Amino acid sequence: MSVLFIDGGSLTVEEVVKVARDNLPVALAEKAIPSITKSRDLVDSYLDEERVMYGITTGFGKFSDVVIQKGEVSDLQHNLITSHACAVGRPLATDIVRAIMLLRANALAKGHSGIRLETLQLLIEMLNAGVHPVVPEQGSLGASGDLAPLAHIVLPMLGLGKAEFQGKTVSGSEAMAQAGLSAIELHAKEGLALINGTQAMTAIGTLLIADAQKLLKSANSAAALTMEALRGIPLAYDPKVQEARQQTGQIEVAKELLALLQDSGMVTEQGQIRVQDAYSLRCVPQVHGASSDAFNYVRQVITREINAATDNPLIFPEHDQVISAGNFHGQPIAIAMDFLKIALAELANISERRIERLVNPQLSGGLPAFLTPEGGLNSGLMIAQYTAASIVSENKVLAHPASVDSIPSSANQEDHVSMGTTAARQARQIYHNVCYVLAIELIAAAQALEFYDQKQLGRGTELIYHKVRDIVSPIVRDRVMHDDFENLAQQIRNGKLC
Repeated sequence: MSVLFIDGGSLTVEEVVKVARDNLPVALAEKAIPSITKSRDLVDSYLDEERVMYGITTGFGKFSDVVIQKGEVSDLQHNLITSHACAVGRPLATDIVRAIMLLRANALAKGHSGIRLETLQLLIEMLNAGVHPVVPEQGSLGASGDLAPLAHIVLPMLGLGKAEFQGKTVSGSEAMAQAGLSAIELHAKEGLALINGTQAMTAIGTLLIADAQKLLKSANSAAALTMEALRGIPLAYDPKVQEARQQTGQIEVAKELLALLQDSGMVTEQGQIRVQDAYSLRCVPQVHGASSDAFNYVRQVITREINAATDNPLIFPEHDQVISAGNFHGQPIAIAMDFLKIALAELANISERRIERLVNPQLSGGLPAFLTPEGGLNSGLMIAQYTAASIVSENKVLAHPASVDSIPSSANQEDHVSMGTTAARQARQIYHNVCYVLAIELIAAAQALEFYDQKQLGRGTELIYHKVRDIVSPIVRDRVMHDDFENLAQQIRNGKLC
């Protein structure tokens, strides 16, 4: 695929990732143009008739009862962007900004927004040229959509704000000029069309669900390597056990674990060393599988949302209607992101328990304390487990649902909000935290295997072991582990470990 054609209804998670991270060019599908034009024509006709329409000839939020004169509608849209561009905090990563721009363009392509075709085309041209608005990450309530972050997306279109262009942060006007693009003046409805939606939270969630589903493979790999290091009993992963419960994720995880452990001489039979393993080994299919099922649910919600019209009001030219409603409300994404937070956090929770079993001589089945050959003089991986425990504890705080909170805004006109963008940002932080915990487990499991005279690893785990060893050498004596953790975690994020 050399160009992605967007039509408002067929975008996939994988395509969003390609545009956001691989700079795949984007173009508007021809079949989308008639609907966009018809919606704009209806807005213009209503404007000529001086009908009262929310956000077109009225103010916003609590000001929805204030009628705006026809000659002031452009000023209304300009003021909407400048007043709403009040997000704070660190800038969102470039890939997230690119995903936001793509998702907003795709929503506008559905033809329910009333935007001019040339305005939508400018947004696409900015994306293709690499004009990336600087978007602070804090400030969205998730209803009426992601107003503050999306307003920052629009600023450079007006020659305002800041943008990243060719690796440098410059003024919005300078970025546009360097890219050979011209700023515009917004017409009626256009400012609202550009910022009234869930694209910030959804962009974070789209990239995150793609990453989370790859992360599951690293979690399974870490568990399998630990299973060998602790001489575990893979009979618990027998397909008959999983079929007896019929949970899809559990069945798939158990199958993957058995494939990783195929031909392993390190694992044991029931009663050979112990009758049964602790839950953190025995119940990997059940725990990881539940996260897998959650990921699949979140992906379904995300896929619907990236092809949704989330404006207010929505334009329906075939019915000669402009309807004020609530598609901007982020609750579907908010709950999905809270669910994703829990599913991700559990991968780290059980991983940390496996780390403890590896380093604790009372639980490890004869391995040296903290996996160091000279305990006392060396502390080995003692503090590595502390780090994992600290991260897991932090995840538990972050996993508290954001969607159950709501603070009324706009003088109580907007009296229930989703906090979906907060949930998405928290989920993203949990994801990064899980990568660190899994990196520590993989290092600990590989280190534990160094204490066996002969290592007959499984077909899959042998590959994982050597990939870890390509990055992290065995720990003969104490050394600074920070770089080892960072480097391996980065490989996990890049999807290069599994």
